Amino acid sequence: MGDAIISVFIRAGLVPHSYLLTTRGRKSGLPRVNPVTVVEHAGKRWLVAPYGVVSWVHNVRADGHVSLRRRFETRAYTVREATPQEAGPVLKRYIAIATPTRPYFLATPDSPVEDFVAEAGHHPVFELIPAS
Repeated sequence: MGDAIISVFIRAGLVPHSYLLTTRGRKSGLPRVNPVTVVEHAGKRWLVAPYGVVSWVHNVRADGHVSLRRRFETRAYTVREATPQEAGPVLKRYIAIATPTRPYFLATPDSPVEDFVAEAGHHPVFELIPAS
Protein backbone atom coordinates (compact mmCIF):
# COMPACT_ATOMS: atom_id res chain seq x y z
CA MET A 1 0.00 0.00 0.00
CA GLY A 2 2.80 2.43 0.90
CA ASP A 3 4.56 1.91 -2.44
CA ALA A 4 1.31 2.63 -4.30
CA ILE A 5 0.86 5.93 -2.49
CA ILE A 6 4.44 7.13 -2.88
CA SER A 7 4.36 6.05 -6.55
CA VAL A 8 1.58 8.58 -7.21
CA PHE A 9 3.73 11.36 -5.78
CA ILE A 10 6.81 10.20 -7.72
CA ARG A 11 4.84 10.06 -10.99
CA ALA A 12 3.83 13.67 -10.34
CA GLY A 13 7.48 14.63 -9.72
CA LEU A 14 6.83 15.69 -6.12
CA VAL A 15 9.45 13.54 -4.36
CA PRO A 16 13.02 14.80 -4.89
CA HIS A 17 15.57 12.28 -6.21
CA SER A 18 12.87 9.59 -6.54
CA TYR A 19 11.88 7.55 -9.58
CA LEU A 20 9.83 4.52 -10.47
CA LEU A 21 12.21 1.69 -11.27
CA THR A 22 11.00 -0.93 -13.73
CA THR A 23 12.78 -4.27 -13.82
CA ARG A 24 11.91 -7.52 -15.56
CA GLY A 25 10.90 -10.28 -13.17
CA ARG A 26 13.64 -12.88 -13.18
CA LYS A 27 11.14 -15.75 -13.01
CA SER A 28 7.98 -14.34 -14.61
CA GLY A 29 9.56 -12.01 -17.16
CA LEU A 30 6.85 -9.48 -16.29
CA PRO A 31 7.60 -5.82 -15.54
CA ARG A 32 8.00 -5.03 -11.85
CA VAL A 33 7.82 -1.43 -10.59
CA ASN A 34 9.32 -0.10 -7.35
CA PRO A 35 9.95 3.41 -6.02
CA VAL A 36 13.66 4.17 -5.63
CA THR A 37 15.94 7.07 -4.80
CA VAL A 38 18.73 7.86 -7.26
CA VAL A 39 22.01 9.36 -6.05
CA GLU A 40 24.28 11.56 -8.13
CA HIS A 41 27.91 11.26 -7.11
CA ALA A 42 31.21 11.82 -8.93
CA GLY A 43 29.39 12.70 -12.16
CA LYS A 44 27.49 9.41 -12.23
CA ARG A 45 24.00 8.24 -11.27
CA TRP A 46 23.61 5.41 -8.77
CA LEU A 47 20.79 3.15 -7.70
CA VAL A 48 20.86 2.12 -4.03
CA ALA A 49 19.11 -0.78 -2.28
CA PRO A 50 18.80 0.54 1.29
CA TYR A 51 16.84 -2.49 2.51
CA GLY A 52 19.38 -5.02 1.27
CA VAL A 53 19.03 -7.71 -1.38
CA VAL A 54 15.31 -7.34 -2.07
CA SER A 55 13.39 -8.65 -5.06
CA TRP A 56 14.24 -5.77 -7.40
CA VAL A 57 17.96 -6.31 -6.69
CA HIS A 58 17.67 -9.95 -7.78
CA ASN A 59 15.87 -8.78 -10.94
CA VAL A 60 18.55 -6.17 -11.70
CA ARG A 61 21.34 -8.69 -11.20
CA ALA A 62 19.59 -11.22 -13.45
CA ASP A 63 18.76 -8.85 -16.31
CA GLY A 64 21.23 -5.94 -16.15
CA HIS A 65 18.69 -3.50 -17.63
CA VAL A 66 16.26 -1.13 -15.95
CA SER A 67 14.18 1.90 -16.73
CA LEU A 68 13.48 4.91 -14.55
CA ARG A 69 10.32 6.98 -14.81
CA ARG A 70 9.55 10.39 -13.36
CA ARG A 71 6.71 12.58 -14.49
CA PHE A 72 6.35 12.05 -18.26
CA GLU A 73 9.89 10.85 -18.92
CA THR A 74 11.19 7.28 -18.99
CA ARG A 75 14.84 6.45 -19.58
CA ALA A 76 16.50 3.07 -20.10
CA TYR A 77 19.77 2.06 -18.44
CA THR A 78 22.15 -0.81 -18.20
CA VAL A 79 23.55 -1.37 -14.72
CA ARG A 80 26.86 -2.32 -13.20
CA GLU A 81 27.16 -3.33 -9.57
CA ALA A 82 29.55 -1.12 -7.65
CA THR A 83 32.53 -2.37 -5.69
CA PRO A 84 32.46 -1.68 -1.93
CA GLN A 85 35.03 1.12 -2.46
CA GLU A 86 32.78 2.77 -5.05
CA ALA A 87 29.64 2.16 -2.98
CA GLY A 88 30.94 3.75 0.25
CA PRO A 89 30.72 7.41 -0.79
CA VAL A 90 27.44 6.76 -2.64
CA LEU A 91 25.88 5.23 0.47
CA LYS A 92 27.05 8.18 2.58
CA ARG A 93 25.41 10.56 0.11
CA TYR A 94 22.31 8.36 -0.01
CA ILE A 95 21.49 8.61 3.68
CA ALA A 96 21.95 12.37 3.49
CA ILE A 97 19.08 12.61 0.97
CA ALA A 98 16.96 9.55 1.83
CA THR A 99 16.56 10.20 5.54
CA PRO A 100 13.75 7.65 6.21
CA THR A 101 16.18 4.81 5.43
CA ARG A 102 18.79 5.81 8.04
CA PRO A 103 17.63 3.19 10.59
CA TYR A 104 18.65 0.47 8.13
CA PHE A 105 22.30 1.57 8.28
CA LEU A 106 24.81 1.15 11.09
CA ALA A 107 26.76 4.18 9.85
CA THR A 108 25.40 7.65 10.53
CA PRO A 109 25.57 10.80 8.40
CA ASP A 110 28.65 11.83 10.43
CA SER A 111 30.44 8.48 10.00
CA PRO A 112 33.53 8.32 7.80
CA VAL A 113 33.23 6.83 4.31
CA GLU A 114 35.10 3.73 5.53
CA ASP A 115 32.09 2.83 7.68
CA PHE A 116 29.90 2.88 4.59
CA VAL A 117 32.43 0.80 2.63
CA ALA A 118 32.13 -1.78 5.42
CA GLU A 119 28.33 -1.80 5.02
CA ALA A 120 28.34 -2.02 1.22
CA GLY A 121 27.70 -5.77 1.24
CA HIS A 122 24.36 -5.15 2.94
CA HIS A 123 23.18 -2.32 0.65
CA PRO A 124 23.84 -3.09 -3.04
CA VAL A 125 24.68 -0.10 -5.24
CA PHE A 126 24.43 -0.05 -9.03
CA GLU A 127 25.83 2.44 -11.50
CA LEU A 128 23.19 3.58 -14.00
CA ILE A 129 24.63 3.71 -17.51
CA PRO A 130 22.34 5.32 -20.12
CA ALA A 131 21.35 2.75 -22.74
CA SER A 132 22.26 3.66 -26.28
